Amino acid sequence: MVDHVVIIGSGPAAHTAAIYTARADLRPVLFEGWMAGGVAAGGQLTTTTDVENFPGFPEGIGGPELCDRFRAQSLRFGTVIHTETVTRVDLSARPFRYATDEREGQARALIIATGATARRDDIPGTRDGELWQKGVSACAVCDGALPMFRDKPLFVIGGGDSAMEEATFLTKFASRVYIVHRRDELRASQIMQERARANPKVEILYSHQVTAVEGDGVVQRTRVKDLKTGAERAIESAGLFFAIGRKPNTDFLGGQLQLDDQGYIVTTPGTTATSVPGVFAAGDVQDKKYRQAITAAGSGCMAALEAEHFLSAHPA
Repeated sequence: MVDHVVIIGSGPAAHTAAIYTARADLRPVLFEGWMAGGVAAGGQLTTTTDVENFPGFPEGIGGPELCDRFRAQSLRFGTVIHTETVTRVDLSARPFRYATDEREGQARALIIATGATARRDDIPGTRDGELWQKGVSACAVCDGALPMFRDKPLFVIGGGDSAMEEATFLTKFASRVYIVHRRDELRASQIMQERARANPKVEILYSHQVTAVEGDGVVQRTRVKDLKTGAERAIESAGLFFAIGRKPNTDFLGGQLQLDDQGYIVTTPGTTATSVPGVFAAGDVQDKKYRQAITAAGSGCMAALEAEHFLSAHPA
């Protein structure tokens, strides 16, 4: 059996595409992944606390709850959802082929909405097999409430909105939160900067760099260097959180789609069409500028409508 539309992803782009294609009677099949990209189904939105800028929720809504609502709506309209990760695709001919560890299949059209994964600096002590997941994390919302972090000093690396949000969130549990940024100025939006600066528990270390994370089995100290003076010091801490950007989840494509120099899928301007006819990309996997839930959802709608139009024009 060849599916009409297969959607790979689990965030707002994927589920919006699923809702639209399901309502168009295209019987979409969605692969939400199993800890794909290192995060739970729902993608990066599941690592966000309060979503205050998604229309329809004037009081805000939790990221995980919003993801659950997306999923429930997809199911309501008949989307078939598999909690499996697509590990490879063959885009050389239609119908396209795809495979997970559990199954293989074919699709007349593909919508790629696999998002992007948080990046980590290569800092001694933070690597896999060292103190990663032993006080070092890339998800404050996932891990920040753990007992090991309560009433302890914590570090956040980054200077954008994500860093400000994660630092502010961590102040609910930490005794103090240090934001470490390499430059003299933050990249975050003004409102997020002001929110962080106004929090008495937050201290911003401008022109600083984390040089190492130390501890006996768990994080106990973070070493930071003043990039202007060269002075280095160790500060007692229980954890360090990376908030330094994302890597688009495109490795499984095996170079079969055109990517830009950062690994994002290239789409025709004003559309979600990729370099392979019948393959569409939506959400953060092709958007490195806006990276918002609402823009991801909008591009998911575009991908669905474009996939429907493509299938109408290519019935075989």
